Amino acid sequence: MKGRIVALDHLNGRAAAALIVDGKLDDFLIDGPEGGPPSPGSIFRAICDRPLKGQGGMMLRLPDGSGFLRQAKGLRPGQPILVQVTGYSEPGKAAPVTTRILFKSRYAIVTPDAPGINISRTIKDEEERVRLREIASELMADIAGVGLILRSCSAQADDADIADDIKAMRDVCAAVTTDLDGDKPELLFDGPDAYTLAWREWGTPDQLADSPGSFEDHGVHDMVEALTSSKLSLPSGAYAYVEPTHALVAVDVNTGPDTSPAAGLKANIALARDLPALLRCRGLGGQITIDFAPLSKKDRRQIEQVLKSAFRKDPIETALAGWTPLGHFELQRKRERLPYADSLK
Repeated sequence: MKGRIVALDHLNGRAAAALIVDGKLDDFLIDGPEGGPPSPGSIFRAICDRPLKGQGGMMLRLPDGSGFLRQAKGLRPGQPILVQVTGYSEPGKAAPVTTRILFKSRYAIVTPDAPGINISRTIKDEEERVRLREIASELMADIAGVGLILRSCSAQADDADIADDIKAMRDVCAAVTTDLDGDKPELLFDGPDAYTLAWREWGTPDQLADSPGSFEDHGVHDMVEALTSSKLSLPSGAYAYVEPTHALVAVDVNTGPDTSPAAGLKANIALARDLPALLRCRGLGGQITIDFAPLSKKDRRQIEQVLKSAFRKDPIETALAGWTPLGHFELQRKRERLPYADSLK
């Protein structure tokens, strides 16, 4: 089926959301296990524990674990600070946090300690930018030291919806940033669940399926079951293996039965186009090493272009590191998702 479908349902008793684009699973979100690591976006009042000399960082005490802050200049042990979780940590490691807190919703992002009104650069229409700036200026005029970013999806959105979004984030910001008193770590704002994140990031779909059984109606169970397999089918019989290890995520591309001269290039291009969605749905991040099917050095440029185009549309921060001496391609990807296998534990 052509178009974008968002299906909301439950999987293994947890809220889950699936984005289906032209009949293929493009993104998948599921709530983490109860008592698991804090989700990205969660805001804590943390207590500085001990500095890490030589790294310029600080270990922090959180309510149910520890956090790691990279920039800790001027902080002292025992000092309470507000921090926001930026990603999932590897097992046994502290949660990565930042003091640059963002209150993010569908249309607006409120930025404490970063004043100013900014509008997404993807909105090119000057009249639309003027309209959005007028809405933002009116609602943020009486707040000092707090900034606002209007996201790309605010273009053509209803004035009232944008205003309500700004007000909600502004009020949450005011409540959280003033709650610094206390000598114990505390969760002040929980990160978004699967439904909220889908509403915030996926925009308005062609069809919203939110009734019980929507996963069954749209074949999501079969699509999600495929995520548990390390093998991925590609066109013309080619295939790839995606295998997370403790150190990195290994991706191996094979041409299969196709022995034509262009088989390797076709399989590599197919994998490069599908890779962002493949990693999103599986919740994989960190270091990623791709062992492409055999290709000549003159074709590497084309593979790079396909990768850049594919990841340009991906919402998760990914750095394309480039080719290694052995001919592998490396990426570094932010750990914004809990690996799908871990989310089911």
